[in-house]
Amino acid sequence: MKLYGALIGLSFIWGLSFVFIKWLTESAGVWGTVFLRCLAGAMLLMPFLWTKRKQVTQPIPWMSLVIVGIFNAGLPWGLIALSETQITSNTAAVINALTPICSGLIGFLFFDKQITKKQWVGIIIGFIGILVLVEFRFSVLWTQSFIGIGTMCIATICYGFASQYMKKYVAHVGVLFVTTCTLIVGAGIGLIGSFATHSMPLPSDWNYHIILSIIGLGCFGSGIAHLLYYYLMKEGSPEFATTVTYLIPATAMIWGHVLLKEAITNHLIIGLLLILVGVYVSSKPSVQKAELPKSTCID
Repeated sequence: MKLYGALIGLSFIWGLSFVFIKWLTESAGVWGTVFLRCLAGAMLLMPFLWTKRKQVTQPIPWMSLVIVGIFNAGLPWGLIALSETQITSNTAAVINALTPICSGLIGFLFFDKQITKKQWVGIIIGFIGILVLVEFRFSVLWTQSFIGIGTMCIATICYGFASQYMKKYVAHVGVLFVTTCTLIVGAGIGLIGSFATHSMPLPSDWNYHIILSIIGLGCFGSGIAHLLYYYLMKEGSPEFATTVTYLIPATAMIWGHVLLKEAITNHLIIGLLLILVGVYVSSKPSVQKAELPKSTCID
């Protein structure tokens, strides 16, 4: 029962993150959003990491951790924030559900992973879902909506690359250590981007939306949510944890409708269903319960 409670709680936290991104981007800009959410998350996790600092073993793959930070936080979170300046938060959440499909494609193209015919069918179904989102109107390619959809799709590709890279190069590193390093790298990227675009708001200009979004995105979405996710993997299984992918778009739709008055349209629902079917078909069912890799840093 605790596992299902954690799963539902995680889906609501990550679903609400898309609303917080919408709010924070309006005030802090794209890169200010990345910096503030990463900084808040890192500050939350660092005390936990400090208590386990003696468990850290050498060598630590610093360069690999930097790459993970770029592709799992800094770059995709900037792209998601940019996408939400052009599209609704619930549309962004639906496209985000493509992440497992993109992970499979990246694995096939760059990490010597095999894709079965069944998985190819799932990938095709998922991308048909994207076409349904734009109502098969190819004129959208020349509109601002396509910029939002395109940047969101690139963000899922970043996530897909990061997941495959992590499996290959940092699977032996403890999850708390990886998450904290990822957020620190993401904060650095956000800070550089903020200075380059002059988009960082001064603390004197912060309103309750900014403060609430920083707490929601950083402490909950980037900090507590990751701890919940790894709890689900350890106490349940990796397969059970990834089922949150199916719940996030639905909770994001609810939050977007309640807090932002965003419409839930027929093509949004149909597109979501097609994407989720594609994710389900393209995901390899595991015959045995997968085991988490043993950690040499911090669990």
